Amino acid sequence: MLHGVHVPHRKNTRKVAVLRMTPPQTVEIPMSMHIGRPATPIVKVGDTVKVGQKIGEADGYISSPIYASVSGKVKKITDFLLYNGTTTPAVVIESDGEMAVADTVAPPTVNSREELVAAIKESGIVGLGGAGFPTYVKFDVNPARIDYLIINGAECEPYVTSDTITMVNRADDMAYALKALAQHMGIRQVIIGIENNKKTAIRTMRHMAAGISECAVQVRSLPSLYPQGGEKVLVYHTTGRVIPTGKLPIDMGCVVINCTTLATIGAYLQSGMPLVEKCVTVDGGCVKEPRNVIAPIGTAIRDLFQVCGGLKHEPAKYVYGGPMMGVTVPNDSAPVLKATNAVLALRAREAKLPKTTNCIRCGSCTNVCPFGLAPAAISHCVKLGEVDALEALHVDACMECGCCSFICPASRPLVQTNKLAKPMVMAYLKEKQEKEA
Repeated sequence: MLHGVHVPHRKNTRKVAVLRMTPPQTVEIPMSMHIGRPATPIVKVGDTVKVGQKIGEADGYISSPIYASVSGKVKKITDFLLYNGTTTPAVVIESDGEMAVADTVAPPTVNSREELVAAIKESGIVGLGGAGFPTYVKFDVNPARIDYLIINGAECEPYVTSDTITMVNRADDMAYALKALAQHMGIRQVIIGIENNKKTAIRTMRHMAAGISECAVQVRSLPSLYPQGGEKVLVYHTTGRVIPTGKLPIDMGCVVINCTTLATIGAYLQSGMPLVEKCVTVDGGCVKEPRNVIAPIGTAIRDLFQVCGGLKHEPAKYVYGGPMMGVTVPNDSAPVLKATNAVLALRAREAKLPKTTNCIRCGSCTNVCPFGLAPAAISHCVKLGEVDALEALHVDACMECGCCSFICPASRPLVQTNKLAKPMVMAYLKEKQEKEA
């Protein structure tokens, strides 16, 4: 049985030409654009930098290097407030407009699995669908553990089309990466999962798959049902394998990466240019000319709106990503990050939250939950502070997709309550362990 919700697609930009913007006057590049430890700045104020030059060194195993996305001078290094409330250093570069490329940019030498993993790490590539997990870590495993490489092309969020555009326009880069992974990682089975409303992308990927002999590539047309792109959901719908709570896809023989991540790996292996730009969907009721824009990382989102004709209304909310799992940012100075796949400028009527009423115990939230959780019961336990019950309800399994809040006829903030419940359970378990020690 398929669980999920049918959300409005609003794919307004799927047939609009992609625009590569000219470099902005300044970029602000945070050192934390990935899951794990922030990178450490290795430049100082006044330094001249070029495109592709390393400006942040990875700090530890779960981390990722950061590169200059424009050429120019380091104007300042400042504290940057991330949308999760934490701060990180950020390098502000004043562009000289030349986009001169660093001498260090050259295709990496890859003749083994170890060299491939090292190259992916050095590229600065992280999960580009929004997660931001350092990609090399997923491949730094015994190849014998990998039964399937699953490419996520579902793109189930409303508005967002940047992944679809990538599959249509960058199939050659994706093919190059797949051939390298087959040669050096021993990948034999690849499944590309795409929602069935993306006909052109499906045709393009099937044509690409027909030209690859190094491994078996299947293109699966999946039901257009949110959250089809959720990692555990995608694994189940492509392989039939269930990933238990607390386990990772690799524990079930699967590695999942986003289609844009794959294309960026292919481009890096051919050119040596690390991750310095992103294709971003710019949309929302306030944007005059919605489209996909290729922008240097660190570009302020106000510059994205400007190249899309400006704004026709005063936005009530700015959002990174889609409206289901995206996050609100405080103003239009927020920069494009590595994992930014979309930026939305929403009108008041799009952003206004509906009035909450009492739960009518209809069970709709449980019916649509991909993992069969009971959000209404979780909400009740949070209100009463019954943390032991929250543990029994497996709130830690929640992927925070928002299906429960979307479907709720009482418009209750169920996914928000689930988010609040998780740290409560973690604190409870920690205290329990300390008492038993």
